[in-house]
Amino acid sequence: MANTPQAKKRARQNEARFAVNKMRRSRIRTYLRFVEEAIASGDKDAATAALKAAQPELMRGVTKGVVHKNTAARKISRLASRVKAIA
Repeated sequence: MANTPQAKKRARQNEARFAVNKMRRSRIRTYLRFVEEAIASGDKDAATAALKAAQPELMRGVTKGVVHKNTAARKISRLASRVKAIA
């Protein structure tokens, strides 16, 4: 348990950041789920629209430090290739 005032403040700040980051991660996963569902349904237009909505959300996670840059790039790349493969 934190004893010094600085450590107590750091613990409070960490809790606040954890809550914000958790919301951001959840939001990103929701958008990715929308893309996955559109791909599963086989609707190319819906999948394309969902991917276009998910891309900025994922990259926002990169700038905020929630997701690593290469992880986001990999996810977008793999989703884009799957959307493109829909007949």
